Amino acid sequence: MTNRDLQGDLCDPLAYANALSACFARLALDRDEHRLPDALVAAVARLSQCELSQFYLLNELTGRLELIAQHWSEGASMAVAADSDLHHPPLLSHTLSRGVALSLDDLQSSCHDVHFLPVSVKPWRALLSVPLFNRGERVAGVLLCARQRPAQLQGYATSLAQLGSFAMNQLLVLRSMQPNVDARLRCNKPLTREYGLIGSSAAMGQTCQLIRKVLHTPYTVLLCGETGTGKEVVARAIHAAGPRRDKAFVVQNCAAFPEGLLESELFGYRKGAFTGAERNHEGLFDAAHGGTLLLDEIGDMPLALQAKLLRVLQEGEVRPLGASAAHKVDVRIIAATHRDLAAMVAEGRFREDLYYRLVQFPITLPALRERDGDVLQLARYFTQEACAALQRSPVGWSTLALDQLSGHAFPGNVRELKCMVERAVLLCDAGVILPEHLALPPTAAPTANNDVTLRQRMERVERVFLLDCLHKNHGNRTRTARELGVARRTLLYRLARLNIPVGDAREKC
Repeated sequence: MTNRDLQGDLCDPLAYANALSACFARLALDRDEHRLPDALVAAVARLSQCELSQFYLLNELTGRLELIAQHWSEGASMAVAADSDLHHPPLLSHTLSRGVALSLDDLQSSCHDVHFLPVSVKPWRALLSVPLFNRGERVAGVLLCARQRPAQLQGYATSLAQLGSFAMNQLLVLRSMQPNVDARLRCNKPLTREYGLIGSSAAMGQTCQLIRKVLHTPYTVLLCGETGTGKEVVARAIHAAGPRRDKAFVVQNCAAFPEGLLESELFGYRKGAFTGAERNHEGLFDAAHGGTLLLDEIGDMPLALQAKLLRVLQEGEVRPLGASAAHKVDVRIIAATHRDLAAMVAEGRFREDLYYRLVQFPITLPALRERDGDVLQLARYFTQEACAALQRSPVGWSTLALDQLSGHAFPGNVRELKCMVERAVLLCDAGVILPEHLALPPTAAPTANNDVTLRQRMERVERVFLLDCLHKNHGNRTRTARELGVARRTLLYRLARLNIPVGDAREKC
């Protein structure tokens, strides 16, 4: 780094080197996974003389960047919500995909979109975005710093990338050392986030515990549950978090093809096997070799094909149509259905031997009405997704709209909620989603003589309200209690009474 690169900021290269070395030493000694990201962004802001620094980590399950820590001189060090996912702006995508630093010396004349940066009194004028590499030499994060005056930041790229990569790998090591023995020591939300899922309810926590149990086994998984509960999402999570993550994930809906076509799609065929077979065709079992094959709507698979599927499960081999011999395949099979397979077996519409082979490790996904408190988190997530897709500013939720969501039964489960939120975002013009944007019937008031229903109703409303306040305050219970006008111990009691997990949100009182 030359003196020109550092003009006005640590002009002495030796002084900068000493400061950088001290930052490395401090980060190397930090063993707190919650404190380390804040220490990194503070150090980057100090070294680069920037008013803003941000640390993003790539979630390999969702493929998204997560804002882990942020230092901003106007707001000091800021707590970042654990679920603050970000759709990649083009600027960050450039750094993430190409693995090279991007320096913008004057944002006023730049064509890059920087609306994802915090709104500041003074405009942002210069920016530096550098990739962070994990031990496998893959880009696993992004470090960003910005100034409110024109500057040449490129000279900081190499040193900050090295410092950021070092801290990121330290963080990954600390996270890998976290004990997983007692699930009670970890709240449901980080566990679901670990698999790219959303929700902090007890029902989702139990689902994630089952996922963890089966993740590194060769067992066949049968995902059961109502339509719209997210069976394919869970199947992708099992694949992405397991040892086959680097191989293919293939999905086949067994109800989408007639029997003849489904057989050729699954097993493939050889040239001349039937009229029109002019070349060899690789089946989905071969395409998924080494990876995972999701057989969705397995209850709709014809009986004749069920026998062939059973052979694949038992022998690990397939025989394409027209082939003279079978060959081995290494595929993990996950099956999914909304049907009652046991009842179908009793009626003779599903093979009993295949049923017992598929039900080796069943996971029943909870309906949305059973996931107490998750509606709010999912609604906020889908709102962010919809706003990003429509390229519009974020929108909020009115209390009445949230109350209507919490009181709706959602027979279509998560799929219904997603479509409802997308429509509401499209209809919302004033930046706040109102009840009329949801097109839901008004929630019927419970009768006074039904004490159980009244109590459940009141607790449901209180739970939604408390979760909303916690979300706005990034999990800080002291600020939440202050906003609600109650004592902190009163808030803690209500959180425990309503079984609301506070996660690993860090309090900075």
